[in-house]
Amino acid sequence: MHLRSRDLQSSQRRLASERGEEILRRLEDLFLDGGFAHLTVDALAKELKCSKSSLYAIASSREQLVVAVVKHFFRGAAAQIEARVRAIQDPRDRIAIYLASVGDEMRRMSRACYADMVAFGATRGIYDHNSRVAAGRVHDMIHDGIASGAFRPVHAEFVAEAVSLLIEGIQHGALLERTGLSSGDAYGELSTLVLAALTNGAKSGTDRRRSP
Repeated sequence: MHLRSRDLQSSQRRLASERGEEILRRLEDLFLDGGFAHLTVDALAKELKCSKSSLYAIASSREQLVVAVVKHFFRGAAAQIEARVRAIQDPRDRIAIYLASVGDEMRRMSRACYADMVAFGATRGIYDHNSRVAAGRVHDMIHDGIASGAFRPVHAEFVAEAVSLLIEGIQHGALLERTGLSSGDAYGELSTLVLAALTNGAKSGTDRRRSP
């Protein structure tokens, strides 16, 4: 009887976890599509056709629920991005695919959701943290590329810091406002810019040496 009771409890916890994950995925899709600042818990329950208690089982307040959904988005995005670059050996391809993948994931987020995210302190902190992680990953990839000879020997710290500043510009919206780009498209342009700085110069330098 005791074993059956433990099995039942384990099964109930697993079902509750699966149910919670399903609700988070549906909330994520809802937030990404139209933002979240205007949504109350009542509206969320109505939209998802679930009880408010099901939502409160995930988080104890509306604000904490929003935080949980935004964390869920970035956790899933990070897993997808890392899966795409894991088997890639060429440093140029790694940086290109990494930044393009960041752009792909951010492109899933509507302008309304992006505006709500950066306007709310708790979710803005999550976005800032993930952007710092992305800048750090590019920094490491630049160093790896220079060490392998794939990139010309530029000052890696300078390029990495320049990338950080550009990512910060995307974060704060300044670059988006001035260019009219979405955050996803901006990351795609950043990929092109970084590769041009690290590779084209080496090619043109070689071409100049061969010129008569």
